[in-house]
Amino acid sequence: MPSVRIRENEYFDAALRRFKRACEKAGILTELRRREF
Repeated sequence: MPSVRIRENEYFDAALRRFKRACEKAGILTELRRREF
């Protein structure tokens, strides 16, 4: 499970973007769709 720590003076949107990118790299969304039903 990817995790992202919010850096000092970092906006939440930027951290959320980094988290989404980390999920993409880890292949979580494709795995989720594959296992769905």
